[in-house]
Amino acid sequence: MGAVSANLRVFMMFAVLTVIFVVVGWAVGSYFMGNWVMGALVFLIIAAVMNFVSYFFSSKIVLASYRAKVVTEADAPRLYRIVRSISSTAGLPMPKVAIVPSQTPNAFATGRNPKNATVAATEGILQLLNDDELTGVLAHEMAHVKDRDILVMSVASTLAGAISFASRSLLYGSMFGGGDRDNGGFLIALVVAITAPIAAMLVQLAVSRSREYKADYEGAMMIGRPMSLAKALRKLEAGNKARPMTVGNPASSNLWIVNPFSAKGLANLFATHPPMEERIRRLEAMASGMRF
Repeated sequence: MGAVSANLRVFMMFAVLTVIFVVVGWAVGSYFMGNWVMGALVFLIIAAVMNFVSYFFSSKIVLASYRAKVVTEADAPRLYRIVRSISSTAGLPMPKVAIVPSQTPNAFATGRNPKNATVAATEGILQLLNDDELTGVLAHEMAHVKDRDILVMSVASTLAGAISFASRSLLYGSMFGGGDRDNGGFLIALVVAITAPIAAMLVQLAVSRSREYKADYEGAMMIGRPMSLAKALRKLEAGNKARPMTVGNPASSNLWIVNPFSAKGLANLFATHPPMEERIRRLEAMASGMRF
């Protein structure tokens, strides 16, 4: 994904967010204020602020939400060495390196472009994987950096979280707040509150599945060892099921190399990652020289 393509997709997500917020504002204004124009205007301003913040600060927001700490080579020599080696091989600037204080084995990359990227790994993944497997995972993340997926992923994560927050606020307000329940506003508010999170998940789906396959392929090509990532993915799938993430927002699950959150019920229908078995099958096909 080039810079123009990445920015175009971000613009489209901003447009989706704005429409959703204006609709929510219309519902809030109709139900709570008796003035849908005022409600729509207020939420339009909120959407504009969210668009600005998510574009320029989404990386910082994501890192802060998982308590990720940027480290030096002295702090994490093994992680730093592997990331530097992959960066050199791929001809990319050395990104910042961060560690997430979680035993859930996982990793992600974030940032606006390759020049200000950050690659983050959890304490759990550093303990679980050997050097070869960890190299496969980090190469996958560097592929996201190279393709500028990181901007789209980070913005999608931030916007999805914002939409989810707005819909929950509306739902609680419609259930426990004031307002005239006889004017139909209550029903409108309830419908919007329920459908907004689904819209947020659809935004993530639009940017998640295909880029995971591509990053698997390009990461494997960077290091020339598809099975390194295939073996790592098997371990990570088991590890994340055994120790799901307990911090952060499930709306940001698209950032991680595998979904770190427990996917149950409706959330499972909108999984942002492709099936693990298919990802592994493709990598095994690469390793054996087969086409897929």
